Amino acid sequence: MPRERTPGGRHLLRRWWTAYRHLAGGLGTALPAAALLGWLLVVALLSLVGVGLLLAPAALRRLRAVADRERARTGEGAAALPAGPVPAPLRAALADPLVRQDLRWLPVHATSGLLTGLVGVLLPVYAVRDATFPLWWRLFPADVDTAPWWWAVRSWSDAGAVALLGLVWAALAAVGVPGLAAGQAALGRSLLRPPVDTDLSLRVAQLTATRAAALDAHAVELRRIERSLHDGAQNRLVGVTVLLGAARRSLTRDPATADELLERAQTAAEQALAELRAVVRGILPPVLLDRGLAGAVTGLAADCPVPCHVEVDVTPRAPASVEATAYFVVAEALTNVARHSAARSARVLVQRRGADLRVVVGDDGRGGAGAGAGSGLDGVLHRVRAHDGRLTVTSPPGGPTELEVVLPCGS
Repeated sequence: MPRERTPGGRHLLRRWWTAYRHLAGGLGTALPAAALLGWLLVVALLSLVGVGLLLAPAALRRLRAVADRERARTGEGAAALPAGPVPAPLRAALADPLVRQDLRWLPVHATSGLLTGLVGVLLPVYAVRDATFPLWWRLFPADVDTAPWWWAVRSWSDAGAVALLGLVWAALAAVGVPGLAAGQAALGRSLLRPPVDTDLSLRVAQLTATRAAALDAHAVELRRIERSLHDGAQNRLVGVTVLLGAARRSLTRDPATADELLERAQTAAEQALAELRAVVRGILPPVLLDRGLAGAVTGLAADCPVPCHVEVDVTPRAPASVEATAYFVVAEALTNVARHSAARSARVLVQRRGADLRVVVGDDGRGGAGAGAGSGLDGVLHRVRAHDGRLTVTSPPGGPTELEVVLPCGS
């Protein structure tokens, strides 16, 4: 059985970069939240003279849009659901529990969220600026103060002190960015999670969509099996029947011809058997039972013509249906990498994170991949939705491409 790899330096760097992007995204919602907070205060003051009552519904709708962006960005489970439209009458809107929830979230995110995002985003910038300061401070005229901080830089020792300060910023960024991102996400989830008894229709709608996706995935799988059987094994077996009939008629007249026909029939039967085995493996690959998800994914990567780096950490094991979906995701993604990406290398990451199984397949190819519109990722999307999972494809033109799937698999 292949050895499961523990997270290495590249994995830690990717986790840090994910946290940094999360903070940058939080800054992208904190700035509108701060502006909206100021506008709501103005609307509240104008309401004293009646004008603000006309502006309040539009302001609350804008607040819902910003809050839903934050729900989608930080949400897991119920918190990922959009809260829906704001009730039309102002009195009903102000009495709505979700509107009140948005109003409680707004000042927190406009202050602490903005501060957290600024600190997390600027720390690496300061680190790079100060650490590289000795490389460029001499490029400026002597009468120009190039010191980035509170002391004047007149010698190489002063420039070295700035570089040491850059290393301090780098250490703070390495340690602080993941923590700030986790804290920001946790605060957003706690403030924006819909109460259990307020709007269960949202969860019902999501479960309805999940059931529809499961039915679609089931129908697609049945069509695939039917097509494989019809175009492959069935045609082979028809050929075997024809050859056996011809061999029976030739048995007495021309035994040599009959022997040749029987040999061809045996070859066709063996090919039909091989294709039947391939169909069965496509339904539930036996390698998952024999070697587990780690061995199965490693085998897929070994068969891929593009060199693959594999990291697997799947302890404890996920349910069989989840492992089968993860296996299918990796198989389909690596097939697309080999056929369409023109990549020189690829990477596969499969890890158990609490109640989720996370699958990431990336490559350094030409990019431009996407789900929907009849692309090869449609089957992946149907299978992921059937498990109430999430699929994210990042593939700008020119690459690189990264496909990320998160599958809930219980505690």
